Amino acid sequence: MKNLFWGLPLAAMALLVACSSGSGTNSEPLENTSNSSSGADLFAETFDDLPVCTVNREGAIAYVKDEKAAYACEGGDWTLDDEDSTERKSNGDTDNGGSSDASTNNVVTGTLTDTRDGQTYRTVKIGDQVWMAENLNYAYTGIPYEYKGYTSDSTSWCYDNDPANCAKYGRLYAWAAAMDSVGEWSTNGKGCGYGKECSVTSPVRGICPEGWHLPSRAEWDALIVAVDGSITEYEKDNVAGSKLRSQTGWTVSGVTNEDSFGFSALPAGYRDYYGVYGQEGHSAIFWGSTEYGSTGAYYVDLGYRDDAYLSNLGKYRGFSVRCLKD
Repeated sequence: MKNLFWGLPLAAMALLVACSSGSGTNSEPLENTSNSSSGADLFAETFDDLPVCTVNREGAIAYVKDEKAAYACEGGDWTLDDEDSTERKSNGDTDNGGSSDASTNNVVTGTLTDTRDGQTYRTVKIGDQVWMAENLNYAYTGIPYEYKGYTSDSTSWCYDNDPANCAKYGRLYAWAAAMDSVGEWSTNGKGCGYGKECSVTSPVRGICPEGWHLPSRAEWDALIVAVDGSITEYEKDNVAGSKLRSQTGWTVSGVTNEDSFGFSALPAGYRDYYGVYGQEGHSAIFWGSTEYGSTGAYYVDLGYRDDAYLSNLGKYRGFSVRCLKD
């Protein structure tokens, strides 16, 4: 993954404005009425598989297997149930390829709703930080992306230009889009982009929902330290990647995907400035708000090894975004 990036040419990117996108649809989960001893009314493999929380389901309890957590249907939304979720396991509920589970780390989960487009995301508290537990899927389009004759109608994209991949992975953002370089929601990241250095004061809201921000390099460092448990500051010799990756979705064999803290990083891959997509199933790469000179910015790559890798690359690439609560 890292070697592949170094061979790619550098490029510039345009400033941009934003517009909304609708949320995806949820599929119906397996209803379970025969296992009442578990305390749940229905079961789903993932949170996205939950049915719509309708009036008829008001008060129902759903157990989400991949999170080992229970949700209650309240007022049209699925909210994390206060009772012990482990009491709601269905018979045969087992890990999918992982050796740890988030409940052993006293993980606190929840949800947030982006008021700009109504999309709801799972959240998780790890250490002293509260993170989105899904990739951002806010459509940041408007001013076309252009460099040396190559154009696109956007500065955020679905992998392979397939809307189904946005629903699955969230969107891939150029760094200027992640920083909200046109100042649509805040002025802290305004003017930040390729070819110029910008002076920002953390936190930088960037493209994140209100009350959330694009994590800095130091905040990514803090996550790695909290997850690894054996290091006092970021080092390349860590095992945080294996603990932050989702247990499913990875197409490489022989790797450890524990998802021990509920971060559930999916291998969404990346996009280069020519519009070429790569590494789906192999890499989960996230932007940080800390830049590296006029042409680069810091990112974290959870890759397909045990470590979480922090480095810097050109700002024009399309990477995923995870927001951090203010």
